[in-house]
Amino acid sequence: MSRRASGHAITPATALGHPHVHLRRTDSTNDRARALAIAGAPHGTLVSADEQTAGRGRQGRRWSAPAGSSVLASLVLRSPPALLPLLAAVAVCDVIGKRALIKWPNDVVVPAGDGEGCGEGSSGLAKLAGILVEGRPQQGWAVLGIGINVAVHLDELPAELQAATLGLEPAAVEPTLARLLDALARRLAEGAQETLTAWRARDALLGREIAWTGGAGRASGIDGDGRLLVALAGGGQAALASGEVHLVPVSYTHLRAHETGRN
Repeated sequence: MSRRASGHAITPATALGHPHVHLRRTDSTNDRARALAIAGAPHGTLVSADEQTAGRGRQGRRWSAPAGSSVLASLVLRSPPALLPLLAAVAVCDVIGKRALIKWPNDVVVPAGDGEGCGEGSSGLAKLAGILVEGRPQQGWAVLGIGINVAVHLDELPAELQAATLGLEPAAVEPTLARLLDALARRLAEGAQETLTAWRARDALLGREIAWTGGAGRASGIDGDGRLLVALAGGGQAALASGEVHLVPVSYTHLRAHETGRN
C-alpha cells in the first residue's frame, strides 16, 4: 500500500483527493473508503486502486476490470447533497465528453458501435462508467465509488457486459482520475437545479420504451427529486425512485437520430 498525491493540485476549497490512499490491489475501494469514513476520515478522502478483486456496482453486480486499465476510486464525502448519484454521473460525463449519456439513475453510457471502444448491445447503449453511492445518511456521510474504463480492451471482458472504453493507454488512468476530481469539485459547488439541468441534457432514456418489474412505458425525464418519470401505456404516469429499468431493444440508427434531435 502507498499514500501519494493524486497528481493534481489540491486546494483548500475543494479538498477532494486528500488524503489519498492508493492500493495496488484490494477487494473493493468502496469497502476501504467506508472503513475510513467510519473511523472519522475527513471529507475528500480518496481510495484508489490498480485492481479490485470484489468490485461491485448497483444491484450487487460485479465490476470487472483488468489491472491498471481503469479508474477505480472511492471518495468519502461529508454532508453529501441529496442528488449525489446524479451529480456524480454528470461529473463523469464532463470528463468523457459530448458522446457520454446517462442511463437512469447514474450509469454512464455511449451509443453502442459509436466508433472504436464500444461493444454492441441490444439496448443500443454500451456502459463506459459505473457509480455506486453507499453511506450512512443519519451520520452525514457517503462513499462515492466510480469506475471508468480508460484502457480496457473489450475482448478482455465478458461480451454480456455490453461495455465501452475510452481506448486510451494505461498511463492515462491517473490523469483521468485527476480530471474527475476537478469535475466533481465543480459540480459539488453547484445547486440542485444546475445538477438536474445538466443531467437532463445527458438523458439516454428520454422518449425510449422501458420496462421494469411491475410495469412498462415511455421514459419522460426526471422530476426535481431525481425520480424517473414514465408515461404509462394505459394512461397516467409513474415516478420511479429506485430499482432497475431495462430498455426495449432499439436500432443503433434510431438511437443516434434521437441523440442528434436533442442537440
